[in-house]
Amino acid sequence: MEKKTFSTMVGGKTMTAEFSNLAEQANGSVLLHYGKSVVFATAVMGTERDDIDYFPLTVDYEEKNYAAGKILGSRFMRREGKPTDEAVLSGRVIDRTIRPLFDQSSRNAVQIVATVLAIDEEDPDVMGVIATSLALSVSDIPWNGPVSATRIGKCNGELIINPTYTERAHADYHFDLLACGKEGTINMIETGAFEAKEEALAEAFDRAVTINNEIEAWQNEIIASIGVQKQKLSKKDVNPDIETLFKKEIVSKLPAYVFSNEAGYKSINILKNEWLALFVENFPEEHKKLAGDIFEEHLDEVMQKGAVLEDKRGDGRKMDELRNLYAQAGGVSELIHGTGIFYRGGTHVLTALTLGGPGDSLIVDSIEKPDSQKRFMHHYNFPPYSVGEAGRIGGFNRRAIGHGALAEKALEAVLPSKDVFPYTIRLVSECMASNGSTSQGAICASTLALMDGGVPIKRPVAGIAMGLMLYEGKHKVLTDIQGPEDHHGHMDFKVAGTREGVTAIQMDIKAGGIPVPILVEALEGARKARMQILDVLEAEIKEPRSDISPRAPKILTFKVKVDQIGLVIGGGGKTINSIRDASGVEDITIEDDGTIFITGKNGSAEKALALIEALVHVYLPGEVYEGEVTRILDFGAFVKIGATAEGMVHVSEIAPFRIEKIRDVLKEGDIVKVAVKEVDEKGRINLSIKAADPQFAERKGIQPTTQSRNNNPRP
Repeated sequence: MEKKTFSTMVGGKTMTAEFSNLAEQANGSVLLHYGKSVVFATAVMGTERDDIDYFPLTVDYEEKNYAAGKILGSRFMRREGKPTDEAVLSGRVIDRTIRPLFDQSSRNAVQIVATVLAIDEEDPDVMGVIATSLALSVSDIPWNGPVSATRIGKCNGELIINPTYTERAHADYHFDLLACGKEGTINMIETGAFEAKEEALAEAFDRAVTINNEIEAWQNEIIASIGVQKQKLSKKDVNPDIETLFKKEIVSKLPAYVFSNEAGYKSINILKNEWLALFVENFPEEHKKLAGDIFEEHLDEVMQKGAVLEDKRGDGRKMDELRNLYAQAGGVSELIHGTGIFYRGGTHVLTALTLGGPGDSLIVDSIEKPDSQKRFMHHYNFPPYSVGEAGRIGGFNRRAIGHGALAEKALEAVLPSKDVFPYTIRLVSECMASNGSTSQGAICASTLALMDGGVPIKRPVAGIAMGLMLYEGKHKVLTDIQGPEDHHGHMDFKVAGTREGVTAIQMDIKAGGIPVPILVEALEGARKARMQILDVLEAEIKEPRSDISPRAPKILTFKVKVDQIGLVIGGGGKTINSIRDASGVEDITIEDDGTIFITGKNGSAEKALALIEALVHVYLPGEVYEGEVTRILDFGAFVKIGATAEGMVHVSEIAPFRIEKIRDVLKEGDIVKVAVKEVDEKGRINLSIKAADPQFAERKGIQPTTQSRNNNPRP
């Protein structure tokens, strides 16, 4: 095997890139070691495609179960199946980082495959980006890299470079920021935070840029040593008469149609259709896609120039002005546990809340989170009708998974702990109409649904998307970007949070990178916009409703001693299953510390709790109960005093005088008051009727005699 290795220090650990002929058919490949984790990345470029009008980049992130040293999966499926949500999100991180650095006019398919071969405490997301960058950079694939990635965490007031999983799980972990970039700028951000202040995040941006610059310098040394010359992609000559016709008939009209004071593409598409018809009429032999490319290129310039130099926006708003807002909590159906509807301009989102018991939590079995449970889920749906199109519904959708995870991250910071609110929480956001930033609309609608459903969140969360226009070295930050501003602008900077601070950030760009000062400016604009949105949410519903929906199950919590867990479960689960059957409860979950969660409706939870309490109750002398006589023997009677407990009343404990025949006083089915006399070393309960009710026998018609008084044994 031919091999070359290069090493550097990152965050106090050695990072080593190993180049060999292991995947010699690929255009570029690298084996990246960091700590004990290993990621293998390959880059391959195919031939040019004539059947598409976009750059065909595919990023596949592969998690191999052997990387965790475990045989994962179900009992009936022991090989890797479809990618986990975590793998999809990691692949999106790589894609969003490298995509802006390709020539978007290229039609040569490029495929990246990043494979996690071994995972320890190091973050494979960071490694995946760097490994991909190296595989592309040393290959002959045209690409404007390298690019680097750093994760910055904050714990106990200190910034941590590439924190481990253990460090990220610390109770005082304040935020988790993944930033990718090159040449002192940032081009991708993914952040989850617990109401972090903007100033703290700005500090983390600066720290990430510093580390990324060091990693970039190391990559450049590698490229200088083993990099090969890039391929030259063919460029098709465009008939100059097409550009001449466009400038003559369309260019002068563009500003009026772009800045029409109407939201969305309606006005723009009128002019675009006019141009396409003119194109087909004059150049019937040319491919229609070429006309669309020319229109989009000029549209970019007009929109960016108008925003930067003239403070113009397509729908007529000011740079920092929000679209019209509308909030509604509830009112959709009493059968749903909670609902929220949120409008921001032409973006309309409905979110539905469903509450379940602990047993409804999602079991996650991935290499990063083996055998873990997830009690909060947010799912995001983007049907084709939301943009006025007919298309396929359902199926595997990376974008939907990514946007769902972003809202989940934004809301998780304000959710109550399991001790306070033991429910499993599922939110589903349905994007009913879209004109930009449905992911942030989903966060706002989800906040309304949670509060409508009585989930005691700490504070409402709102989200906003900030945009950026660049032109001739100048820039303008835009608040609340609509569809055309997202598509033709340079940045989609999504920020979610509460009045106290930021809970999530996600950034995608179309430029090579964004300087930190512009990001700080966008953060401040997002903070101001967030406060306005929160005003609207709180005007609709000030705080979570005092009770959950009556349609939601009731959860009761009870704790037993650890050594009583087996008693509750019973051999082969016999006891706990009998409790479920007898009570009609939905679920009973027992945790290792003895905490029991009972989930049910219509009084079933209370019934199950009573059965469990009786099962584990420790009976003490002097306690008084009412119970049913279940059996009668010559020497005494057995009385049921709990759901499962039974004690014996000796004949001498029925009355304060001698009883000749026990059946003269008691019969099966009688309800009697008894006192616990003692519990012997074998756990047998001895009961006394006379201690609890001395006149019981006399009320039954049994009168004491002098002899019976004298002969009755002393209790």
